[in-house]
Amino acid sequence: MASVKVKFRPSTIEGKTGALYFQVIHRRIVRSQKTKYKIYPDEWNARTARITLSPSRPDRHSILSRYRHEIKQDLFRLSECIANLTRKGLPYSTDDLLRFYRKRSENDTLTGFMTSLICHLKEQGRIRTGETYQCALNSFMRFRNGEEIILDEMNQETIEAYEAYLKKERLSLNTISFYMRILRAVYNRAVEKELTTQRFPFRHVYTGIEKTIKRAIPQPIIRQIKDKELLAGSSVDYARDMFLFSFYTRGMSFVDMAYLKKKDLHNGILTYRRKKTGQQLSIKWEQCMQEIIEKYPPNPTEYLLPIITSTDEDERLQYRNSLTLVNRKLKILSVFVRSPHPLSMYVARHSWASIAKSKNIPLSIISEGMGHDSETTTQIYLASLDTTIIDRANYLILNDL
Repeated sequence: MASVKVKFRPSTIEGKTGALYFQVIHRRIVRSQKTKYKIYPDEWNARTARITLSPSRPDRHSILSRYRHEIKQDLFRLSECIANLTRKGLPYSTDDLLRFYRKRSENDTLTGFMTSLICHLKEQGRIRTGETYQCALNSFMRFRNGEEIILDEMNQETIEAYEAYLKKERLSLNTISFYMRILRAVYNRAVEKELTTQRFPFRHVYTGIEKTIKRAIPQPIIRQIKDKELLAGSSVDYARDMFLFSFYTRGMSFVDMAYLKKKDLHNGILTYRRKKTGQQLSIKWEQCMQEIIEKYPPNPTEYLLPIITSTDEDERLQYRNSLTLVNRKLKILSVFVRSPHPLSMYVARHSWASIAKSKNIPLSIISEGMGHDSETTTQIYLASLDTTIIDRANYLILNDL
């Protein structure tokens, strides 16, 4: 079994800091691994092989305490590398061990590994997924008070403590599950890359999906929203138009609305791919949709709706700012029409499906109002439908407004 010791190499220049290094011995072969830690001779206790806080340098106590913590992590990492190689049952040299250690050290902190995954997702064009990964990482680091954690330290105790923290923050079970499932996916990916050992730390935390209260509103409220007199050109009027456009287009999500292109509308058919799933959908263009387009000046960009309207600004930022504005103004509209639920763009999506169900339109067409426990099931249903049947369902709903 290999052994590891922390050693101090003083500087050849008097009064300068020396360097700490790890001495690794395996099968009587000795190798050294450099570290980034620079300390003065009186900050090292050779007997205990530990950093000591020098009374003559109180200004360095903070950084030395951090060094202690990081060295502890490094030693833990090295011990895990030794255990990993030993479990494989194959002979390895001291050089093999250090190569394995250096490979894992490059990306074995949670932040380092997740950041590399996020960059990769963005390169693939999966920007939204990258944003959700960043959101989960930010949440976990708030729990840690900004203190970094290496992947090998992500054990059951840590994850259960994180779950308790999220519950104390009064987050919903679905939000807690959302964070846990992302972190679990990241952890499993790290295991695949042999950056850590599988310890199943998520075994006893909630990673399911709790059924939520439906947020659909009835058709009379949709009619009130449509007929409500609002100041033309106001932000509330704009929010109302975006809400109705989503409803008119079978509950199209706002991100898909934002990226609709003028060329997607051809011969009376609007065809687009969902950003979330890549699913291609076709919708018959109705007069009510055209009326919304005609209310606004022609968009100077390639996009159809007045959401992304500038070629000089970041498109993603324009979409997100617009979504925030629309949802905020829809809350005001909720009061105007006395909606039983606060309005949001999601309400438009769910309402179309629920109203379609109330009209006895087959579940195979609306896939339980897009509210199946499994989104995969929804995609399977939608993929196999004749779009003319869906267009007929949409016509029946819009005709009653």
